Amino acid sequence: MSPLIIGLLIVGGVVFAILLIALLWGVGIYNKLVGLRQHLKDSWSGVDVELKRRYDLIPNLVETVKGYAKHESDTLESVIAARNTAVASTGSPAQQAKDEGALIGAMRQLSVVVERYPELKADSQFINLQGELAETENRIASTRRLYNGNVREMNNAVQTFPSNIIAGMFSFKSAEYFEIEDAAVREAPKVSFS
Repeated sequence: MSPLIIGLLIVGGVVFAILLIALLWGVGIYNKLVGLRQHLKDSWSGVDVELKRRYDLIPNLVETVKGYAKHESDTLESVIAARNTAVASTGSPAQQAKDEGALIGAMRQLSVVVERYPELKADSQFINLQGELAETENRIASTRRLYNGNVREMNNAVQTFPSNIIAGMFSFKSAEYFEIEDAAVREAPKVSFS
């Protein structure tokens, strides 16, 4: 074999090895991005489950309050309206956060109403419901932290070099955090009416 052919075979082998490494690298990053996207979907479904649990508790809480505070119908109706808007929200996490902010504000108004009725605060059904709601709020906060952590990981992968090359080629996008916009609304609603 001539030295020229041997040289071409070596160069060809090196080029082939570089291309193979680049292909394996690209497949690895692509698979990582797909996995991150699946983690996002899974963690968002966890948030969604906890929000639905809250939505199921609110009508029971409102009905209990209605028994004691019949003339507070405006506040009770605003809580139900905010709850129904939040239930129907199927948009982005930012839109969901906006609707959740309105619901939390309505729940705060409800807590003000409850303060006027000491006999309601002593009602065992009401006490049980407020305990379940407090537990649900803690679970929502936990699942929201998990989701936002997954968003951070996905956004890092989509925006940093060199994985941003593969992300751009296959249309992977940065995800939205699930954050309540208003600083006053960021606090979990106080469900202890005592």
